[in-house]
Amino acid sequence: MLKIFTSFLFKTPLHILYWVLVWLFFYLFFSTGSNNPQFLFWFTSILSVISIITSYVFAYNLIPNYLLTKKYWSFLLYTIYAIIFTLFGVLITVVFGFVFFFNLEFQNMPALTKSSSVILVCVFLIIVLASGYKILSHNYKSIEEKKTIENKFLQTQLQLKEQELKFLKMQIHPHFLFNTLNTLYGFTLKKSDTAPDMILKLSNLLDYILYQVDKPSVLLKNEILHIHDYISLEKMRFQESLQVNFIKNLYNDTIQIPPMLLLPFIENAFKHGTQIDGVLQIDIDLKTTEDFLIFHIKNTSKQATTTKKGIGLENIQKRLEMLYKNQANLSIKPEANQFIIDLKIPLKNG
Repeated sequence: MLKIFTSFLFKTPLHILYWVLVWLFFYLFFSTGSNNPQFLFWFTSILSVISIITSYVFAYNLIPNYLLTKKYWSFLLYTIYAIIFTLFGVLITVVFGFVFFFNLEFQNMPALTKSSSVILVCVFLIIVLASGYKILSHNYKSIEEKKTIENKFLQTQLQLKEQELKFLKMQIHPHFLFNTLNTLYGFTLKKSDTAPDMILKLSNLLDYILYQVDKPSVLLKNEILHIHDYISLEKMRFQESLQVNFIKNLYNDTIQIPPMLLLPFIENAFKHGTQIDGVLQIDIDLKTTEDFLIFHIKNTSKQATTTKKGIGLENIQKRLEMLYKNQANLSIKPEANQFIIDLKIPLKNG
């Protein structure tokens, strides 16, 4: 125990400064009505030692080992022991001055040094201040440690989310390429003259997928350009059996969105859409305001196929949850001969 006291006493100058101030307080307070500086020095020093011992017992033993660990009965018991020690120490201090400095003449002692209650109040005040500081310091450290743990937990969650998001993007890419290459394969079998143009558009799409999709965001107008390339590829495949209406109303040209956010919806409409009366009808309406992106897509579809969402659409739902949490509104409505998707997300302008 003495080693602990010594360690904490000399570990920091703040401890020494605090107890020097306590000693000065005792000296000045009990000097009222006294003309014996030698008595005041020893009287103040003994009280300071009692205060130091009791304060450190509370601050570094009773409070952390019993009070903060909710061992209240043990804390109460040891507190009673500490109070008894303090009472005994104060009594010995008064007797010491009474015997050695005033020759058993009690009336000659300074008034404040004769009052045990006043002495006890001063000593307990110092003990309470030291213990209170220890409790406040512990609470502050606990809050800081809690914040540190929470920050580490959030960082871990963020890293997991980023890894999951990358995995979802990797799932989108092969699925998208599979559908597009199937289209190109059909044209090469026919030895169509439009195959080179298809290859060029596919090349642009590959560049977008391989080099742009890892960015946190891209310009909305770039996403729209690749949507046009994809629609052009599908028009070459469907010819007269495809009708696409794409309406755009953009707030400005600096709007940014996560890459490959809208394109999978377009892909899903082509993959799972079906021809009604020999025509696949797809209606796309894209609108942006200052704060939101509003996307509507509708394709003809038979009731039997409306339950198939496809890998891409499922991944988009997961991405929306990760990117926007509860701020994104996605509605998927299978209706008679139609499959309708409505999306509304908050956005930031560049």
